[in-house]
Amino acid sequence: MATSPRDPVLEQRARASRLADLGQRIGYGLFGLALVVFFIGLIGDFTGGISTAIIVCVVIGSIVLAPAIVVSYAVKAAVRDDLEHGREVG
Repeated sequence: MATSPRDPVLEQRARASRLADLGQRIGYGLFGLALVVFFIGLIGDFTGGISTAIIVCVVIGSIVLAPAIVVSYAVKAAVRDDLEHGREVG
Protein backbone atom coordinates (compact mmCIF):
# COMPACT_ATOMS: atom_id res chain seq x y z
CA MET A 1 0.00 0.00 0.00
CA ALA A 2 1.52 3.30 -1.10
CA THR A 3 1.35 6.17 1.32
CA SER A 4 0.92 9.72 0.20
CA PRO A 5 3.98 11.85 0.98
CA ARG A 6 1.72 14.79 1.79
CA ASP A 7 -1.22 14.69 4.13
CA PRO A 8 -4.02 16.91 2.77
CA VAL A 9 -5.25 17.65 6.29
CA LEU A 10 -1.82 18.90 7.36
CA GLU A 11 -1.54 20.98 4.18
CA GLN A 12 -4.95 22.53 4.81
CA ARG A 13 -4.03 23.21 8.43
CA ALA A 14 -0.78 24.89 7.37
CA ARG A 15 -2.68 27.02 4.84
CA ALA A 16 -5.22 28.01 7.51
CA SER A 17 -2.40 28.90 9.88
CA ARG A 18 -0.73 31.12 7.28
CA LEU A 19 -4.02 32.88 6.52
CA ALA A 20 -4.69 33.36 10.23
CA ASP A 21 -1.24 34.87 10.72
CA LEU A 22 -1.80 37.22 7.80
CA GLY A 23 -5.24 38.17 9.11
CA GLN A 24 -3.80 38.92 12.53
CA ARG A 25 -1.05 41.08 11.05
CA ILE A 26 -3.56 43.03 8.98
CA GLY A 27 -6.09 43.35 11.82
CA TYR A 28 -3.60 44.46 14.45
CA GLY A 29 -1.94 46.72 11.87
CA LEU A 30 -5.25 48.45 11.23
CA PHE A 31 -5.78 48.89 14.98
CA GLY A 32 -2.30 50.41 15.22
CA LEU A 33 -3.06 52.69 12.28
CA ALA A 34 -6.27 53.79 14.01
CA LEU A 35 -4.23 54.72 17.09
CA VAL A 36 -1.72 56.68 15.04
CA VAL A 37 -4.50 58.54 13.22
CA PHE A 38 -6.22 59.22 16.56
CA PHE A 39 -3.09 60.78 18.04
CA ILE A 40 -2.51 62.78 14.87
CA GLY A 41 -6.03 64.12 15.25
CA LEU A 42 -5.52 64.70 18.96
CA ILE A 43 -2.35 66.71 18.41
CA GLY A 44 -3.58 68.50 15.30
CA ASP A 45 -7.05 69.24 14.05
CA PHE A 46 -9.57 66.47 14.81
CA THR A 47 -11.77 66.64 11.70
CA GLY A 48 -14.57 64.47 10.39
CA GLY A 49 -12.11 62.80 8.01
CA ILE A 50 -9.91 61.76 10.93
CA SER A 51 -12.93 60.30 12.72
CA THR A 52 -14.00 58.44 9.59
CA ALA A 53 -10.50 57.02 9.09
CA ILE A 54 -10.38 55.80 12.70
CA ILE A 55 -13.80 54.17 12.46
CA VAL A 56 -12.99 52.50 9.14
CA CYS A 57 -9.69 51.14 10.50
CA VAL A 58 -11.34 49.77 13.64
CA VAL A 59 -14.30 48.21 11.81
CA ILE A 60 -12.24 46.59 9.04
CA GLY A 61 -9.60 45.54 11.57
CA SER A 62 -12.27 43.85 13.68
CA ILE A 63 -13.82 42.11 10.67
CA VAL A 64 -10.42 40.72 9.66
CA LEU A 65 -9.02 40.05 13.13
CA ALA A 66 -11.91 38.18 14.77
CA PRO A 67 -11.96 35.17 12.40
CA ALA A 68 -8.16 35.15 12.25
CA ILE A 69 -7.95 34.75 16.03
CA VAL A 70 -10.56 31.96 16.00
CA VAL A 71 -8.77 30.08 13.19
CA SER A 72 -5.43 30.50 14.95
CA TYR A 73 -6.79 28.94 18.15
CA ALA A 74 -8.43 26.15 16.11
CA VAL A 75 -5.13 25.28 14.43
CA LYS A 76 -3.32 25.27 17.79
CA ALA A 77 -6.00 23.02 19.27
CA ALA A 78 -5.76 20.61 16.33
CA VAL A 79 -1.98 20.40 16.67
CA ARG A 80 -2.28 19.85 20.44
CA ASP A 81 -4.87 17.09 19.85
CA ASP A 82 -2.62 15.40 17.31
CA LEU A 83 0.30 15.48 19.74
CA GLU A 84 -1.82 14.07 22.57
CA HIS A 85 -3.00 11.17 20.41
CA GLY A 86 0.38 10.40 18.85
CA ARG A 87 -0.52 11.47 15.34
CA GLU A 88 1.86 13.13 12.90
CA VAL A 89 1.85 16.90 13.28
CA GLY A 90 3.82 17.72 10.17
